Amino acid sequence: MKKLNIIAILATLAVVGCKETKKNQESPALDSEIQYGATIDPPEAQEEGISIAPIEHATVVLEWNDLTIYVDPVGGAEAFEGQNDPDLILITDIHGDHFNLETLEALNTKKAKIIVPQAVADKMPDTFAPQIDVLDNGDSKERFGITVEAIPMYNLREEAKQFHEKGRGNGYVLNMGDQRVYFSGDTEDIPEMRNLENIDIAFVCMNLPYTMTVKSAADAVLEFKPDQVYPYHYRGKPDVSDVSEFKSLVNSGNSNIEVVQLDWYPNESY
Repeated sequence: MKKLNIIAILATLAVVGCKETKKNQESPALDSEIQYGATIDPPEAQEEGISIAPIEHATVVLEWNDLTIYVDPVGGAEAFEGQNDPDLILITDIHGDHFNLETLEALNTKKAKIIVPQAVADKMPDTFAPQIDVLDNGDSKERFGITVEAIPMYNLREEAKQFHEKGRGNGYVLNMGDQRVYFSGDTEDIPEMRNLENIDIAFVCMNLPYTMTVKSAADAVLEFKPDQVYPYHYRGKPDVSDVSEFKSLVNSGNSNIEVVQLDWYPNESY
């Protein structure tokens, strides 16, 4: 009997200790012209009790402490088949690959709080007003035990400043227990990103002409040194950013930063 109990305990520990990551497949897309399939079965990653499910491009679902967080939910309700209904929704910007009112209206968001910049709030109907928290750059809000910090996101290059002007959109840092999770939103390698501290998990964009180059993204990551970085939002017009090059640049500069590549474009074979 003692031997059986020991075997059962060891088996349980093996399951609990398992972490799963998936390699990404890359593909191209316009900043606001993403194509979504009717059914998506996204791979998941696990890190310190946080489950990460990439949906597509900039859209992701996090699970933590029985809470479900949607970041930039677009693609219709069908893109979220198999996912729990959201408790918290974060929207970074007004562009169609980050904010889609039809998707919000199709999802069951009755219990959800929705954190947005003012530019997004201005585009939402009054029916959502009781659910909305507006954060300006530098603001923070605690919801469901998660403190959300609004981080600036904007373009630096003169030829790209019209895409994302400073102050309109938000990147976010989520303080989830002892983990700090950063979503860049659409940005270049701005000082506010380079100055981030104690980031455990970072989701960093890299697509031209809308955000930044692979090299700029890698340089910024090497500056703020997250424990893990997930390249996302890397499909541009017409090219796909080389996330393998990004990984090489990051790891040649700091081998302690883990680059995790997930499948952000499940409907493309890249």
